[in-house]
Amino acid sequence: MRTPAAAGAAGGGRLIRRPNLSLLADRCATPRALARVHAAMIVSGRLADDAFAASRLLAAYAALSPSPAAAAVALLSSLPCAPNSFMLNTTLRALASSPDPAAAFPFFSRLRATGALAPGRHTLPALLKAAARLPLPLRVSEQLHALAVRHGFHHDAYVANGLVRAYAVAGRLRAACRVFDEAPHRKANVYTTLVSAYAQSGRHGDAIAAFDEMVAAGFEPGGAALASVLSSCARSASGGLQMGRRVHDLMEARGMTAPVGAILGTALVDMYAKNGAIQEAVAVFDGMPERVPATWNALISGLAHHGHGERALAMFQQMLREGVRPNATTFVGVLTACCHAGLLDEARQLFRSMEKDFGVAPGIQHYGCMVDLLGRAGLLTEAEEMIRGMTCEADTVIWGALLTACKNHGYLDIAERAVEEMLTLDPSNHGVYVVLSNMYAEAGRWRDVNRLRKVMKGARLSKIPGASTVSSDGSRGQTRKVPV
Repeated sequence: MRTPAAAGAAGGGRLIRRPNLSLLADRCATPRALARVHAAMIVSGRLADDAFAASRLLAAYAALSPSPAAAAVALLSSLPCAPNSFMLNTTLRALASSPDPAAAFPFFSRLRATGALAPGRHTLPALLKAAARLPLPLRVSEQLHALAVRHGFHHDAYVANGLVRAYAVAGRLRAACRVFDEAPHRKANVYTTLVSAYAQSGRHGDAIAAFDEMVAAGFEPGGAALASVLSSCARSASGGLQMGRRVHDLMEARGMTAPVGAILGTALVDMYAKNGAIQEAVAVFDGMPERVPATWNALISGLAHHGHGERALAMFQQMLREGVRPNATTFVGVLTACCHAGLLDEARQLFRSMEKDFGVAPGIQHYGCMVDLLGRAGLLTEAEEMIRGMTCEADTVIWGALLTACKNHGYLDIAERAVEEMLTLDPSNHGVYVVLSNMYAEAGRWRDVNRLRKVMKGARLSKIPGASTVSSDGSRGQTRKVPV
């Protein structure tokens, strides 16, 4: 027996297919478009007998509504059937990912109070994700941890992963590691979260060790784990290049570099460039079918920091020829290249073009590079004028750069003003007294030397902290502590 749809098709009639309303709900970009899909679901009767369609509609409202929790509650109360746990957990996950993750908690509390939803292995990870996105996640994360222990879900792999992430975001790496160590059944995602947490917290040796353990345990590292460990290899105090090459070999063995994608390719370029393996960085760069601005920035900065200023500027010109728009990070890289190569005229031209041609407002690092260049060239008056004309607020680092240049060139009058500005910004930065005292001594101004020593003794400064300075790449630094 043929169905009416089949008969219509056999008789030459047009076959009419029902639209996939669940898919349409997922694709909606505005509340108005979603309201039309919602109306179609009501007319077609989909909401009465299709829990999946209702869950997608709930998730879409949670993602698009200005008040996601209120929209979700209103939709749940209007459903022709009682919502099941699948619908509720879908809504909870959508709220956790929404612009207002805090909305997930009153929504869950309301459901829990009515008995509609209990804490479980699907509910707790969503709540922990919402907690990790709060401005102050620690207290909520601890409460959810206690709830997980009370209901016996703290050893679940997905709950443990959420706890590790939430504690790491809150800056409680010790608590995150304790959860990881106590988890009896670890999965790849838990390892990935721990590696990422270590990398983002600057504990690069621990990130590399956790990645090693992950691979040794037989887990296949995904893109997030690989990108995180490569970031740590780029910043590790020792052994970063050796480990980075091992990670690269691992990626090649698993067919992840044929060709390499933009994210992992950029991570490889950054790792090689920061470790000074410029030839390998360029090889990866040249083999990438797609390069994003961060890829160019990684190579330009690497070339600049390792003394290849001319090549960095040539790479910048190639970037422009290929139609890639530079950003603020790009200009830090090329100005740093000018600093290392002593290219003052080129730096001036680049600095002027930033805002004029590319709409990039100069920041403190860009000004720092220019002040350093002007200081090296002995143009101290111009450097001081640049600082006083900055569009952003000057800090002790940039005044320290000027003070260092004054020391090198013997400009006492400008040095005195730089010291005054530094002490205004940071009265505890007594190291500037030592620099200025030494400059007075070199100029034979012993009366000023004695005056400064009295100031230092009056402040009971047996040891003077170092003065802030700026290196040629705009990074912060400190001079050695000098005893009085």
